[in-house]
This record gives sequence, structure tokens and C-alpha cells, in this order.
Amino acid sequence: MKILPFAESAYTAATPVPVKEETKIFLSSPHMTGNEMKYIEEAFRSNWIAPMGPNVDRFEKELAAFTGVEAAAALSSGTAAIHLALDLIGVKQGDTVFCASLTFVASANPILYLGAEPVFIDSEEDTWNMSPRALRRALDDALAEGRLPKAVIVVNLYGQSAKMDELVAICNEYKVPVIEDAAESLGSRYKGKASGSIGKFGIYSFNGNKIITASGGGMLVSNSAHAIQKARFLSSQAKDNAPFYKHSEVGYNYRMSNVLAGIGRAQLEAIDERVAARRAVYERYEKELGDLPAVSFQPEPEESFSNRWLTVMLLDPAHTRVTPHRLKRALEAENIEARYVWKPLHTQKLFEAARFYPHERKNAVSEKLFKNGLCLPSGSNMTYEDQTRVIQAIRKMLP
Repeated sequence: MKILPFAESAYTAATPVPVKEETKIFLSSPHMTGNEMKYIEEAFRSNWIAPMGPNVDRFEKELAAFTGVEAAAALSSGTAAIHLALDLIGVKQGDTVFCASLTFVASANPILYLGAEPVFIDSEEDTWNMSPRALRRALDDALAEGRLPKAVIVVNLYGQSAKMDELVAICNEYKVPVIEDAAESLGSRYKGKASGSIGKFGIYSFNGNKIITASGGGMLVSNSAHAIQKARFLSSQAKDNAPFYKHSEVGYNYRMSNVLAGIGRAQLEAIDERVAARRAVYERYEKELGDLPAVSFQPEPEESFSNRWLTVMLLDPAHTRVTPHRLKRALEAENIEARYVWKPLHTQKLFEAARFYPHERKNAVSEKLFKNGLCLPSGSNMTYEDQTRVIQAIRKMLP
């Protein structure tokens, strides 16, 4: 289903903003624990600096234990994890894969890698994640056309879990597997289960701006140890068990470095503290800005627990003429980094031919969130004084 073209005139490039010479406040900078060097030095002492090694093995086991899944494969990126999940499910050229629209392009690019076609599903207001209502309409149409998708990629946006019970139940009716993109939601929970542990496959990212980082890298998890073993095989160039280099399948160079896995291990040790810090940042924003009539924040339904990776603020145009664009530029002038909400993928030129199912007819929730939302600095290493600067800058614009 197509809807009217999306207007993005408010976000066109503008002249540079004069910036104050105060220390820059970043959106979400890396936060080291101090233990990273211990694991890095172990890797160097043992000469395990290539992909695979003791840190990789232990990082996989430690993350699997933390998230309550059977097995995990440490990879070069979260994108690689999605690619392998789709490959393991059997996605091939000409297939369709449903994907949340309000997400980073990395959620959908692997669909194209395999020659499949994405169909984008809108968000709903309660979580800002995939709309069960839109998903059911899309699956009903696909069934009527005799072309059910090979997989559905659900994204847990900014740390907030989607309505996984509803979404998985709908997909189960049509016998379509779910890939849970938890790149932004490590440490979050849904009805007591770890975010990323609920679908057939789950993926995490350890990019530099995530709640924990290995400077890069990702993880594919599943309750099928056999599937994860196959993922490790494919991610290591699919080398057959033979005394020479024998290959029967297409493989990838996707394994994580043993050095980076050491960084990830030290970071994972601090995950509970990082989540608590991010939630404290969110709670202060809500306390000190929530009284403004124009301001609201991403909801957190009772059955879920968000890591609050990023605090995202909505500006209600009925109560203010200040747009996210104007506010972002005002923050930039104070040397404060902010970022727009993800531009919905169904509005991107790359995917202009893809189908899109809005939450309700003529009501694309993802487009409204993009138009009215702004991501605020949310790092676990933000100081109280840094956050005070951000809050004061916002209140100057929204008296």
C-alpha cells in the first residue's frame, strides 16, 4: 500500500551554525570500564589477534548467558548478523521480507544483499515499533496473493521493545519466522525476557554509540544451537571439514576479532550499570522537561523495561512553532549534538519501489515520529552538568 509522498523540506541542509567553544556534548559516546586493556593484553600475550580466539568464545558464552539464549555467534557487525539470519532462514532472490520502516537502513540492507524485496510495516503509538495491526493487513494481503514473506524483521527502537507477544503470535499464524533486531536494546526486557531472545533469531550491535561497544561488531543469537553453529561456519568463509581448502557453499568473512571481543567482554561486565545510567538520564529529562505542554517522550508500556539507549523527545506542533530542525540547530550552537529520529525507510529513495503498510489508512505513525522527534544526548557517561546544559538550552527554546 502506498501513501502520499513524504515531505522533508524542514530537514534540508542549512548554513553552518556558529558554535560556542564549550566542551562538546555528544549524543552517545563510548563509555569504557577500565577493564578493556586486561582482555586486550591477554589477546596480545597469547598472539590471538585474528578473528576467533578465547575472547570470542567467552564473549559468545557470556552474552548468551546474559540474554538467556542457547547460543551466540560473535560477528563483525549487527548488519552481518541480520544477513546471516536471513540466509539461514533461506531467503533468496525473488522472496519478500517484511521489515519495520522506522529504523536504520542496516535493518533492511541485508534483504537486498540476498536479492529479496522488502515490504515495510509502520509503527504504532504505544511503543513506536512495528504495528501489529499493519502487520496483519500485510500478511493477509500476502496470503491472498500467494506470496507470504520468508521472514519478518521486528526492530526494538531506541531500546524499547516492540509488542513481541502480539507480533510473534500473528507471524506464527502464518508460519513466518521472526528476526528480532535488538541492535539498540541490549539490556532491555519484555515480560521478563531479554530483548533479542524472543524471535527465531536475535541480533545485537556493538557499534561505538551503542549501550556497550567493542568499537564495532555484532552478535547473532538463537535458541537453536545448531543454527548458530551453521552461522559460525558461514561467517568463516564456509570452509568444509577437510584437510585442504574445500568449499561447498557461499561463505562470508564475518567473524569478530579476538581483540574486539575482549573489549566487548569488559563492556558486558558493566551492562547493568550502563542501563541504570541511561535510564537515569531519561528520568531527569522527563522530570525537568515533561511539564512543557509541547514535550512528550517515547512510551514504556508496563510489560516492558527499556534500556533507554537514546532519550527521544517529541514536539507537539499544536503547542509550539519550534520544530526539531530549529531545536537541533539551537543545540548545535551550544556545542550539543542531537539527532533526528530515523527517516522511515519507505520514504527513502533506495526503497521507493517497496510496498508500505501504515498503522491505519492515511495515518503513517512513523512519518509523524520522524517529523516531530529529536534524539537528545543520552550517554551513560554524561555528567550532571552536561545534562543541565542540554536542559537549559531546550528550555530557552521552549519557554
